[in-house]
Amino acid sequence: MAHHLASIFGTEQDRVNCSFYYKIGACRHGDRCSRKHIKPPFSQTILLPNVYHNPAHNPNAHFTDQELQDNFDAIYEDLYCELAKYGHLLELHVCDNVGDHLIGNVYARYEWEAEAQAAIDSLNNRWYAGRPLYAELSPVTDFREACCRQNENGECNRGGFCNFMHLRLASKPIISSLRAGQRLERRLNPANKAGDGAGGWQPPPDKEKNGVEDDLVDPGERRRRSASPSSRDRDRYSGGRDRGGRGERDADRYERRR
Repeated sequence: MAHHLASIFGTEQDRVNCSFYYKIGACRHGDRCSRKHIKPPFSQTILLPNVYHNPAHNPNAHFTDQELQDNFDAIYEDLYCELAKYGHLLELHVCDNVGDHLIGNVYARYEWEAEAQAAIDSLNNRWYAGRPLYAELSPVTDFREACCRQNENGECNRGGFCNFMHLRLASKPIISSLRAGQRLERRLNPANKAGDGAGGWQPPPDKEKNGVEDDLVDPGERRRRSASPSSRDRDRYSGGRDRGGRGERDADRYERRR
Protein backbone atom coordinates (compact mmCIF):
# COMPACT_ATOMS: atom_id res chain seq x y z
CA MET A 1 0.00 0.00 0.00
CA ALA A 2 2.76 2.44 0.97
CA HIS A 3 4.66 1.62 -2.22
CA HIS A 4 1.54 2.26 -4.29
CA LEU A 5 0.90 5.63 -2.64
CA ALA A 6 4.52 6.64 -3.18
CA SER A 7 4.39 5.63 -6.84
CA ILE A 8 1.32 7.79 -7.60
CA PHE A 9 2.30 10.78 -5.43
CA GLY A 10 1.66 14.02 -7.32
CA THR A 11 0.27 12.25 -10.39
CA GLU A 12 -3.25 12.37 -11.80
CA GLN A 13 -4.01 9.11 -9.97
CA ASP A 14 -3.24 10.79 -6.63
CA ARG A 15 -6.61 11.80 -5.12
CA VAL A 16 -5.04 13.67 -2.21
CA ASN A 17 -2.28 15.82 -3.70
CA CYS A 18 -2.74 18.23 -6.63
CA SER A 19 -0.97 16.95 -9.73
CA PHE A 20 -0.99 20.41 -11.35
CA TYR A 21 0.81 21.95 -8.40
CA TYR A 22 3.54 19.31 -8.41
CA LYS A 23 3.93 19.41 -12.18
CA ILE A 24 3.72 23.19 -12.78
CA GLY A 25 4.27 24.76 -9.37
CA ALA A 26 0.93 26.59 -9.60
CA CYS A 27 -2.75 25.69 -9.70
CA ARG A 28 -5.61 27.79 -11.07
CA HIS A 29 -7.75 26.92 -8.03
CA GLY A 30 -5.16 28.25 -5.58
CA ASP A 31 -6.17 27.86 -1.93
CA ARG A 32 -9.64 26.70 -3.03
CA CYS A 33 -8.24 23.54 -4.63
CA SER A 34 -9.79 20.35 -3.26
CA ARG A 35 -6.37 18.67 -3.26
CA LYS A 36 -3.30 19.47 -1.22
CA HIS A 37 -0.53 21.85 -2.26
CA ILE A 38 2.36 20.79 -0.03
CA LYS A 39 5.28 23.17 -0.48
CA PRO A 40 8.62 21.38 -0.61
CA PRO A 41 10.99 21.88 2.36
CA PHE A 42 13.92 21.84 -0.06
CA SER A 43 14.25 22.04 -3.84
CA GLN A 44 16.63 23.06 -6.61
CA THR A 45 13.90 25.23 -8.16
CA ILE A 46 12.55 28.58 -7.02
CA LEU A 47 9.45 30.47 -8.18
CA LEU A 48 9.08 34.25 -8.43
CA PRO A 49 5.37 34.88 -9.18
CA ASN A 50 4.10 37.74 -11.32
CA VAL A 51 7.49 39.31 -12.12
CA TYR A 52 7.34 39.72 -15.91
CA HIS A 53 4.75 42.15 -17.24
CA ASN A 54 4.51 41.79 -21.01
CA PRO A 55 3.98 45.24 -22.60
CA ALA A 56 1.92 43.55 -25.32
CA HIS A 57 -0.80 42.84 -22.74
CA ASN A 58 -1.44 46.58 -22.43
CA PRO A 59 -4.35 47.29 -24.83
CA ASN A 60 -3.22 50.90 -25.28
CA ALA A 61 0.35 49.99 -26.19
CA HIS A 62 1.59 49.52 -29.74
CA PHE A 63 5.00 47.92 -30.15
CA THR A 64 6.68 46.05 -32.97
CA ASP A 65 7.70 42.42 -32.49
CA GLN A 66 11.35 43.46 -32.44
CA GLU A 67 10.75 46.09 -29.75
CA LEU A 68 8.96 43.51 -27.61
CA GLN A 69 11.80 41.02 -28.10
CA ASP A 70 14.44 43.62 -27.23
CA ASN A 71 12.48 44.49 -24.10
CA PHE A 72 12.24 40.87 -23.00
CA ASP A 73 15.91 40.19 -23.76
CA ALA A 74 16.87 43.09 -21.47
CA ILE A 75 14.65 41.77 -18.65
CA TYR A 76 15.89 38.19 -19.11
CA GLU A 77 19.49 39.35 -18.92
CA ASP A 78 18.81 41.35 -15.76
CA LEU A 79 17.17 38.37 -14.07
CA TYR A 80 19.81 35.88 -15.19
CA CYS A 81 22.76 37.99 -14.02
CA GLU A 82 21.18 38.64 -10.63
CA LEU A 83 19.95 35.11 -9.97
CA ALA A 84 23.30 33.62 -11.01
CA LYS A 85 24.87 35.38 -8.03
CA TYR A 86 23.35 32.79 -5.72
CA GLY A 87 24.83 29.74 -7.43
CA HIS A 88 25.10 27.71 -10.61
CA LEU A 89 21.94 28.54 -12.56
CA LEU A 90 20.92 25.58 -14.71
CA GLU A 91 17.61 26.87 -16.09
CA LEU A 92 15.70 30.15 -16.17
CA HIS A 93 12.15 30.21 -17.56
CA VAL A 94 9.63 33.05 -17.83
CA CYS A 95 5.91 32.39 -18.36
CA ASP A 96 3.96 34.41 -20.92
CA ASN A 97 0.57 33.09 -19.76
CA VAL A 98 -2.18 35.50 -18.75
CA GLY A 99 -4.02 33.26 -16.25
CA ASP A 100 -3.78 34.56 -12.67
CA HIS A 101 -1.75 31.61 -11.39
CA LEU A 102 0.92 31.72 -14.11
CA ILE A 103 1.10 35.30 -15.40
CA GLY A 104 4.66 36.59 -15.36
CA ASN A 105 6.00 33.68 -13.29
CA VAL A 106 9.78 33.23 -13.26
CA TYR A 107 11.27 29.81 -12.49
CA ALA A 108 14.98 29.31 -11.77
CA ARG A 109 16.62 25.91 -11.22
CA TYR A 110 20.00 25.69 -9.51
CA GLU A 111 22.55 22.91 -9.33
CA TRP A 112 22.25 22.58 -5.56
CA GLU A 113 19.36 22.92 -3.13
CA ALA A 114 21.47 25.15 -0.85
CA GLU A 115 21.84 27.63 -3.71
CA ALA A 116 18.09 27.75 -4.20
CA GLN A 117 17.57 28.31 -0.48
CA ALA A 118 20.14 31.13 -0.47
CA ALA A 119 18.22 32.79 -3.30
CA ILE A 120 14.94 32.46 -1.40
CA ASP A 121 16.40 33.93 1.78
CA SER A 122 17.70 37.00 -0.04
CA LEU A 123 15.03 37.63 -2.67
CA ASN A 124 12.17 37.91 -0.20
CA ASN A 125 13.78 41.16 0.97
CA ARG A 126 14.27 42.53 -2.52
CA TRP A 127 12.44 44.65 -5.10
CA TYR A 128 12.31 44.48 -8.88
CA ALA A 129 10.84 47.04 -11.29
CA GLY A 130 9.33 48.97 -8.39
CA ARG A 131 7.54 45.96 -6.86
CA PRO A 132 8.47 43.74 -3.90
CA LEU A 133 9.50 40.20 -4.79
CA TYR A 134 8.00 37.07 -3.29
CA ALA A 135 10.11 33.94 -3.69
CA GLU A 136 9.31 30.35 -2.77
CA LEU A 137 10.68 26.88 -3.38
CA SER A 138 8.92 25.07 -6.21
CA PRO A 139 8.33 21.34 -6.68
CA VAL A 140 8.95 21.61 -10.45
CA THR A 141 11.96 19.59 -11.59
CA ASP A 142 11.11 18.66 -15.18
CA PHE A 143 10.09 21.66 -17.27
CA ARG A 144 9.41 19.45 -20.27
CA GLU A 145 6.37 18.13 -18.42
CA ALA A 146 5.34 21.60 -17.24
CA CYS A 147 5.36 23.25 -20.68
CA CYS A 148 2.50 23.10 -23.16
CA ARG A 149 3.59 20.88 -26.04
CA GLN A 150 0.76 22.12 -28.22
CA ASN A 151 1.98 25.69 -27.79
CA GLU A 152 5.50 24.66 -28.79
CA ASN A 153 3.99 23.30 -32.01
CA GLY A 154 1.82 26.39 -32.49
CA GLU A 155 -1.36 24.38 -31.97
CA CYS A 156 -2.67 25.39 -28.51
CA ASN A 157 -6.20 26.80 -28.82
CA ARG A 158 -6.32 28.02 -25.19
CA GLY A 159 -3.80 30.79 -25.76
CA GLY A 160 -2.45 32.57 -22.70
CA PHE A 161 -5.15 31.03 -20.48
CA CYS A 162 -3.69 27.54 -20.88
CA ASN A 163 -2.95 25.81 -17.56
CA PHE A 164 0.45 24.63 -18.80
CA MET A 165 3.43 26.94 -19.20
CA HIS A 166 3.69 29.06 -22.33
CA LEU A 167 7.29 30.25 -22.10
CA ARG A 168 8.60 33.54 -23.42
CA LEU A 169 11.98 32.83 -25.01
CA ALA A 170 15.00 35.12 -25.03
CA SER A 171 17.08 35.45 -28.18
CA LYS A 172 19.53 32.57 -28.68
CA PRO A 173 22.63 34.85 -28.78
CA ILE A 174 21.62 36.34 -25.42
CA ILE A 175 21.19 32.91 -23.83
CA SER A 176 24.47 31.62 -25.25
CA SER A 177 26.35 34.70 -24.05
CA LEU A 178 24.90 34.47 -20.53
CA ARG A 179 25.71 30.78 -20.19
CA ALA A 180 29.24 31.32 -21.47
CA GLY A 181 29.69 34.17 -19.01
CA GLN A 182 28.52 32.01 -16.12
CA ARG A 183 30.95 29.24 -17.08
CA LEU A 184 33.79 31.76 -17.23
CA GLU A 185 32.81 33.23 -13.87
CA ARG A 186 32.79 29.80 -12.25
CA ARG A 187 36.25 29.04 -13.61
CA LEU A 188 37.67 32.38 -12.46
CA ASN A 189 35.98 32.36 -9.05
CA PRO A 190 35.43 28.72 -8.04
CA ALA A 191 35.33 29.55 -4.31
CA ASN A 192 32.41 32.00 -4.51
CA LYS A 193 29.71 31.16 -1.97
CA ALA A 194 26.01 31.10 -2.83
CA GLY A 195 24.42 34.45 -2.23
CA ASP A 196 27.63 36.50 -2.00
CA GLY A 197 27.47 39.99 -3.43
CA ALA A 198 23.80 39.86 -4.30
CA GLY A 199 23.04 43.45 -3.40
CA GLY A 200 21.75 45.95 -5.92
CA TRP A 201 18.00 45.89 -6.29
CA GLN A 202 16.45 48.70 -4.30
CA PRO A 203 12.96 49.86 -3.25
CA PRO A 204 11.28 52.00 -5.92
CA PRO A 205 11.64 55.80 -6.06
CA ASP A 206 8.69 57.89 -4.87
CA LYS A 207 7.68 58.76 -8.42
CA GLU A 208 8.88 57.89 -11.88
CA LYS A 209 9.93 60.81 -14.03
CA ASN A 210 6.86 62.90 -14.97
CA GLY A 211 4.72 60.37 -13.09
CA VAL A 212 4.83 57.97 -16.06
CA GLU A 213 6.33 54.50 -16.08
CA ASP A 214 7.36 53.23 -19.52
CA ASP A 215 6.37 49.67 -20.39
CA LEU A 216 9.25 49.28 -22.80
CA VAL A 217 13.01 49.69 -22.56
CA ASP A 218 14.06 52.23 -25.20
CA PRO A 219 16.89 50.66 -27.24
CA GLY A 220 18.14 54.12 -28.22
CA GLU A 221 18.45 55.20 -24.63
CA ARG A 222 20.04 51.84 -23.83
CA ARG A 223 22.82 52.55 -26.34
CA ARG A 224 23.46 55.97 -24.80
CA ARG A 225 24.02 54.53 -21.35
CA SER A 226 27.27 55.11 -19.53
CA ALA A 227 29.81 52.30 -19.63
CA SER A 228 30.22 52.46 -15.83
CA PRO A 229 29.10 49.13 -14.24
CA SER A 230 28.27 50.80 -10.92
CA SER A 231 26.14 53.40 -12.70
CA ARG A 232 24.24 50.77 -14.64
CA ASP A 233 23.60 48.64 -11.55
CA ARG A 234 22.40 51.67 -9.58
CA ASP A 235 20.00 52.79 -12.31
CA ARG A 236 18.71 49.37 -13.26
CA TYR A 237 17.71 48.25 -9.80
CA SER A 238 16.31 51.57 -8.61
CA GLY A 239 13.89 51.90 -11.50
CA GLY A 240 16.25 53.12 -14.28
CA ARG A 241 15.36 51.81 -17.72
CA ASP A 242 18.52 52.60 -19.72
CA ARG A 243 21.04 49.92 -20.53
CA GLY A 244 24.51 49.78 -21.99
CA GLY A 245 25.30 48.67 -25.54
CA ARG A 246 25.57 44.99 -26.38
CA GLY A 247 29.37 45.07 -26.53
CA GLU A 248 29.64 46.91 -23.23
CA ARG A 249 27.24 44.50 -21.57
CA ASP A 250 29.24 41.48 -22.74
CA ALA A 251 32.47 42.99 -21.43
CA ASP A 252 31.29 43.73 -17.90
CA ARG A 253 28.17 41.60 -17.39
CA TYR A 254 29.97 39.47 -14.84
CA GLU A 255 32.53 42.05 -13.75
CA ARG A 256 29.78 44.03 -12.01
CA ARG A 257 28.83 40.98 -9.91
CA ARG A 258 32.17 40.95 -8.04
